[in-house]
Amino acid sequence: MLTPFHFSQFEFLDICSQKQYIPTLKCKKMIDDNLKIVEDNISQKCRETGRDRSEITLIAVSKKMPLEVIYEGIEAGILHFGENKAQEFKEKSLELKKQIIWHYIGHLQTNKVKYVINSADYIHSVDSVKLADEINRRANGIDKLQKVLIEANTSAEDVKYGVRSKDDLRLLLEHCKNSSNLSPVGLMTMAPFTEDVKIIRDCFKRLKEWQEEMNNHGIGLSELSMGMTNDYQIAIEEGATMLRIGTAIFGERNSNN
Repeated sequence: MLTPFHFSQFEFLDICSQKQYIPTLKCKKMIDDNLKIVEDNISQKCRETGRDRSEITLIAVSKKMPLEVIYEGIEAGILHFGENKAQEFKEKSLELKKQIIWHYIGHLQTNKVKYVINSADYIHSVDSVKLADEINRRANGIDKLQKVLIEANTSAEDVKYGVRSKDDLRLLLEHCKNSSNLSPVGLMTMAPFTEDVKIIRDCFKRLKEWQEEMNNHGIGLSELSMGMTNDYQIAIEEGATMLRIGTAIFGERNSNN
């Protein structure tokens, strides 16, 4: 279910005027149409699997997209936005100070935490004690309890970040849970880019199993961030509560950006 955004039509037009941006009917229609397709697919998959649509958060991944496109997404009713580059995240979040819920979903270096800590409602990519400590330190400095998800490399791909074993996951989660300004709320993973549905499904199943095992140890994780444009329907079948979808909503990105 789309969450209404709290821009009135006049506020939206005022923002566009300040940014010297004139909304285009073509762009707006594309996003509206794409969003309806995605929402219909999510709702249909929820019906098929006996899940409640309200369990799932749709995060519109706006990386490499200009602010104009994000404004159109806001107008279409999108509330949750995701970015994966720290500097870009900082710039966009400074421009968009209304009631957007921001998700930082990319790999995060410790020296870039300062760019995301003020605006990120969720950080999906905690993968080390060192990073957790820096996020905790920065959050403490602004009196913030930062929601974080631990990134798990459930496909065991060398090119990907994330913890690879349940033991490492449990140690990192316990460290976060014992940190004064961190609130570990879930796990995140990325499936391989493949057409092999079994490989994709196995990655998602593994994350769900790890969540259940961690919760059996009293950690209490409610979120599973998994599923993107090419595999979000499989992710829903395997228990995803956060979907990170970009291309299916905003179209192809400029590869030169």
